[in-house]
Amino acid sequence: MLTSAYCIAGIDLAGSPRRATGFCLLRSGVITTSVLFSDLEILEAVKSARPEIVAIDAPLSLPPGRRRIEDRTGSHFRSCDLALRQKGIRFFPITLGPMRLLTTRGRHLARLMRKAGCRVIEVYPGGAQDVWGLPRARQDRKALARGLKKLATEKFGLISGKETKPWREMTADELDAVTAALVGLLYIQGRAELYGKGKKIIVMPPPLKS
Repeated sequence: MLTSAYCIAGIDLAGSPRRATGFCLLRSGVITTSVLFSDLEILEAVKSARPEIVAIDAPLSLPPGRRRIEDRTGSHFRSCDLALRQKGIRFFPITLGPMRLLTTRGRHLARLMRKAGCRVIEVYPGGAQDVWGLPRARQDRKALARGLKKLATEKFGLISGKETKPWREMTADELDAVTAALVGLLYIQGRAELYGKGKKIIVMPPPLKS
């Protein structure tokens, strides 16, 4: 059972350390966000926070028949990817060029975090936003910010930390990191849905109840 004292990290990982990675902490009902870049920055932020769960927006497993993402043989889709497709949720196949970099980085960081004792799950903020009826960040960042603020405060009972920038000023990466953290919160509450089979799982939210 979730106590009042908890910490969840949400990470909207960039494929390259030269690009911004969104980082969000949900600590005992308070939201804080930031932007990080290097692997070391990300790992230090996670180790410092000591979260109960780390929810990463990046592929953390490979399609069947592939030992490496660069393999030419094997499937292009995991069971969780096929589950997204069945739900009508748009996604980029992880075997495409830019997604290969993200997959490699995500799996590397997840491995290091697990070695440090963290529980790590794969999430998909864009798909979560679809389920919640919100626009994705690249479609309408301001509308997403308004929707997430309402969701976080009214459905989850969260507040923004004093040092956190206003919702309307959050970057697309930070908003996706908040989304990832909210899905992580649902997961530890036992209210999330699991797309896929075995270890090839994406954690997703259930549809909102009116």
